[in-house]
Amino acid sequence: MASIRQNSSKDVLPDFRNLGVLARVLVLVNLFALAAAFAAQPDWSRMFDAFILGTVLLEPPLLASLALLYIAAPLLRQLGYWPACAVIAAVAMVFAAATHAGLAQFTEVSLARTLTFALLGAALGIAYLSLHLRAHSPALAEARLQALQARIRPHFLFNSLNAVLALIRSDPRRAERTLEDLADLFRALMSDGRSLVRLADEIALIERYAAIEQLRLGERLRMSWDMDQAPVDALLPPLLLQPLLENAVYHGVEPGTGIGDVLVRIERRGNRVHVRIENPAQEIGAGARAGNHMALDNIRERLMLFFDADARLETKVDGGRYRVDIDMPYRSGRA
Repeated sequence: MASIRQNSSKDVLPDFRNLGVLARVLVLVNLFALAAAFAAQPDWSRMFDAFILGTVLLEPPLLASLALLYIAAPLLRQLGYWPACAVIAAVAMVFAAATHAGLAQFTEVSLARTLTFALLGAALGIAYLSLHLRAHSPALAEARLQALQARIRPHFLFNSLNAVLALIRSDPRRAERTLEDLADLFRALMSDGRSLVRLADEIALIERYAAIEQLRLGERLRMSWDMDQAPVDALLPPLLLQPLLENAVYHGVEPGTGIGDVLVRIERRGNRVHVRIENPAQEIGAGARAGNHMALDNIRERLMLFFDADARLETKVDGGRYRVDIDMPYRSGRA
């Protein structure tokens, strides 16, 4: 899903390579089978027997259909919404017919009923998933996204401007570069954040942010960059990394008195992109700042918004280091 524009009425095909989509299809179709069994046999004991018989006929074609749709997902996206829906329904009916032929001697269910059930299940699944995709782009989601974009701590701006003022006479070129970095940073913060961006742009943004913080904190901030294996063409939600780096500086470096080592590691592993940001974990009572986890919660929500259950964000404190790990699917910007 390349965009989450609020008022778009365009039908979007579900991503059958997304684990959340596959799980929802499995649950939804089995609930549909349970409802059909209850309608056919109101008696609880008979309903259970009917449901078991239904799942025997249902699960093989359902799993086979999902496996084929997983493989053919890129081709389905090229067909357009309605042709792809027709293909999905046809796949479900073909596998249902094949399963019925193989189990015909064990069931009294007619082929017509089996095909009707398969068609209704496919239609119900597509309709539900389409509604689910639409529900993930409401005004509230965009309001939270804009709130994160507008969220840059005032002290950072004021301290950065004071640092620039102190450099104007002694190092005017560096002062000019810092102002350019500030301008680029705020331009990104005010940009339209509803579309995926390239990792290369996010890396350039956090490098500018780190340069500004380096000017403010001097030798107290020591940055380590491990991005030789970073897939710069990968697509990800905008402003994913800068708030995490800002948190690392604000909570891990500024409260301390010594040198604060901050690590940024980005790499691709197969069809996954891994991001890790580490910073010193300040002890309670030693100047540590309490956080409300707004940035982390917001980033989790946006990862779910763009990637559903295919992405995750985890935090951990280990060996005096605070670590944030992000794992998300690799989607090329050239696709």
